[in-house]
Amino acid sequence: MRIGVVAPARRVDEGAMARTLGFAALTYPALDLVVHPQCFLDAGHFAGTDEQRAAAFLEFANDPGFDAIWFARGGYGSNRILSAVIPHLNRAAAAKAYVGFSDMGFLLGALYARRIGRPTHGPMAGQVGKAGGTNSAARTLAWLVDGDRRVLAPELDGRPTVAFNLVILCALIGTPWLPDLTDHVVMVEEVGEDLYRLDRLFFQLAAATQLQGIAGLRLGAVTDRSPEDTEFGESEEAIVTRWARAMGVPYLGRATIGHYAENRVVPFGVA
Repeated sequence: MRIGVVAPARRVDEGAMARTLGFAALTYPALDLVVHPQCFLDAGHFAGTDEQRAAAFLEFANDPGFDAIWFARGGYGSNRILSAVIPHLNRAAAAKAYVGFSDMGFLLGALYARRIGRPTHGPMAGQVGKAGGTNSAARTLAWLVDGDRRVLAPELDGRPTVAFNLVILCALIGTPWLPDLTDHVVMVEEVGEDLYRLDRLFFQLAAATQLQGIAGLRLGAVTDRSPEDTEFGESEEAIVTRWARAMGVPYLGRATIGHYAENRVVPFGVA
């Protein structure tokens, strides 16, 4: 199996990728894991210019020699290349799995909207060596290489499901890149947002006509909130429960996804 690593948003350092390559070599000796040099470019916030990031993604995605694309990390920036890459994906791109989360939700959502490949929420290549990150990344490799269903989110119930960072999902609303999520269970997670911001994001989600008809909501981890965020008056679960009621859909409970070590794999659609 051959997996390509690209960075459509922020860069990763070469030491981080060396750890990933070493870990992959030890755990899956037959795996050919190829890191695109673009991952190490530095253009301010980004791993290269928009043009460089788009070119690297298209190069690997359209190459029939790769079986999957594993995103290096999140951050911000994959939305800026959507119009440059999605219309130019070929038949080889349609045969691949694409795995990442956080900012990579822009690409996963756009791919799923066009039914291109197998978009999958899951831990990313740059997490090896971080606290809990090696075990997280191992889940993605287990899914891609072995199809190991034990790494999937245990909340998957046979219905079509997607998983997004909440900010990313809200940013997709009103754009042509948001997939039709009718009859889907929608899992959302968030990082670094206080509860009033979480409430505001769910307001947008609940009001979005494009999301009418979803099967229900699940809430993943809400991490890295400010220590001073104690006076909102509602818990994170109370917030999502109230907005789910406003949407007329069930709140289905928690999901094992998010910016934390337990982040699990969620193939878009039916696993």
